[in-house]
Amino acid sequence: MRTLTAILLALAALFTAPAALAGEVRLKDLGRFQGWRDNPLVGYGIVTGLSGTGDSARNEVTRQALKNALGRLGMTITTDQVQSRNVAVVMVTATLPPSANVGDRIDVTVTSVGDARSLVGGTLLMTPLLGPDQASYAIAQGSLVVSGYRFDSDQNLRQKNFPTVGVLPGGATVERAVEANLQTDPSGVTFVLREADFTTAELVAVSINSSLGGGASVLSAGRIRIATAGRSGPLNSLLAQIENLTVSPDSLARIVVNERSGTIVAGGAVHISDVVIAQGDIKVSVSIDNTASQPGIYGGYVRDASGLIVTNTRLDVDEDRNAVMHFPNATVADLAQGLARARVPTRTMIDILQAMKAAGALHAEIIVQ
Repeated sequence: MRTLTAILLALAALFTAPAALAGEVRLKDLGRFQGWRDNPLVGYGIVTGLSGTGDSARNEVTRQALKNALGRLGMTITTDQVQSRNVAVVMVTATLPPSANVGDRIDVTVTSVGDARSLVGGTLLMTPLLGPDQASYAIAQGSLVVSGYRFDSDQNLRQKNFPTVGVLPGGATVERAVEANLQTDPSGVTFVLREADFTTAELVAVSINSSLGGGASVLSAGRIRIATAGRSGPLNSLLAQIENLTVSPDSLARIVVNERSGTIVAGGAVHISDVVIAQGDIKVSVSIDNTASQPGIYGGYVRDASGLIVTNTRLDVDEDRNAVMHFPNATVADLAQGLARARVPTRTMIDILQAMKAAGALHAEIIVQ
């Protein structure tokens, strides 16, 4: 009984607790502190174990790379002795996080640079990954995971996705510790928004000042200066407190249109002005009926008589009576629902949105992909 009472009290506290406002986002999801950044890594290596789908013998880069790899293992061969199609030269890329310790594992992407048909079943040999300073920060090696295939025989081809690209989850080991240089000075730190916006920057500064009692000022649409001088406690605790503050960021009115797939993505609050849409066509259909008329002779058979083909043509005109629709002070969501009820195809909706933008009735930016 006491357990049931405790559960009911916990549920009551859960439902009566003040919920966060809709649309609020943590600052750590809106941006970063200046100096805290990832680092790209790149290298080139060899994938072996392919079932005849590797680079062809005419690929000089592959032959030279395999010769060098075998030479480091004590074998002496010439490039003319390399004729295998079970090997492919690849580029290896990875992203080093802002803070990484020796022994950490990071994901790796492998892409073919030769004429290999598929990397399925291949194994990447030990490949150093270099940073922008040409220093080696990680070493990648392991079996590839390829989400595709390619099979061809007698000019018949079957392919799924891109079999010349593979990944190694956790396939690289960090060999050099790194720590991002957080740009700090005696006066404070700078918070950088991922998408510069004056309104959002002002909201961030107001939230920080409300929590810390002041010290934040807007430098530009994408940068907020936070004063740290005179504050007690470690800097890490202060930064953790700041990045967990929440604001309701302002957003631009945008509509993303993918004409290839016929996809429309728009915010529900994107408003349109009072507009009348006339959408519909006059459909004309022509149907032809061909009938055969055979001569009927009473009492015998006429040698020269033949049948007659009769053609009847019917013309129908169908006009859409629901072609005119009125949307007074609605949103894009209302427009999409109304057009969907009228059974307007998605690609026609795209044309309507573009025409509304040209007419000045749509107050949003249309991004066509």
